[in-house]
Amino acid sequence: MLPRRAALLLPFLAACTPRAPQLPVAQPRYIVGEPYQLGGVWSYPREDFALQETGLATVIADPRAGRRTANDEIYDPALLTAAHRTLQLPAILVVTNLENGLELRVRVNDRGPANPGRVIELSRRAAELLRVSAGGTQVSIAVDGEASRSLASALPQPAESRLAIATAPRESLQAETLAPPPGARVATQVREGRSATPVATGVDATPRALVPTRLPEAVAQGYARPGRLFIQASTFTARDAAQRQAARLPGARVDAFGPGRRPEYRVRLGPYASVAQADAGLEMVRRSGVSDARILVD
Repeated sequence: MLPRRAALLLPFLAACTPRAPQLPVAQPRYIVGEPYQLGGVWSYPREDFALQETGLATVIADPRAGRRTANDEIYDPALLTAAHRTLQLPAILVVTNLENGLELRVRVNDRGPANPGRVIELSRRAAELLRVSAGGTQVSIAVDGEASRSLASALPQPAESRLAIATAPRESLQAETLAPPPGARVATQVREGRSATPVATGVDATPRALVPTRLPEAVAQGYARPGRLFIQASTFTARDAAQRQAARLPGARVDAFGPGRRPEYRVRLGPYASVAQADAGLEMVRRSGVSDARILVD
């Protein structure tokens, strides 16, 4: 038996033992969000259930487990998640490594990348499965429209934005407004999930089976199809406006694309032989005042 004095001390010692910190509780929300600045570039979030992009992927820079993401989920580097600058949160993306053909579905639940030369940031586990390096790997991304709409119709809106960012100075910006691509809708409000009268329009509010937070590690192997790296500056509806911008950028050219009767004109530079050269070219274009320039793979 314990001595009487030791027995009396046991409750006191138990009360003084520090408790393990409680992990935050995940409260996933559906959010579009306001314009914000990250890495010196303004981004304008919007709903887009048909987004397809190419570019360079990297690994999420902040690897801490347990921190909150922009839509109030809890970041876990072992889950298949990602960060994107403008997509609604959460969204389901199909990411394909163009350099080796590996394909994986990820859940976008945060804002990023901070580097304007990267199109997406992947969690540690997603990057491992796709064999994506932190330096930049050629990828294509495509929104899984059905799964993303399911999330949009099932999750509630946030009580407040938890992204500590400034409001964009819209009155000081000079930009040409273009019609959004098919499947996209610029959002000024976030949705109230499961509401009888949804705040947002354009998304079917019919209840659906909610996509699980933990996506399966189902990697598909396709064909490698690496491309060349280009910088795309701005896109215009008038050729002369595009030519004026191209004249200010050494080595830039104007390409027409779209329907023959209503073509659009984009200003492009490249191709570049390496990621380092593309990064240097992007920095030159951004210094010239073209803040919406990006690296793409073609």
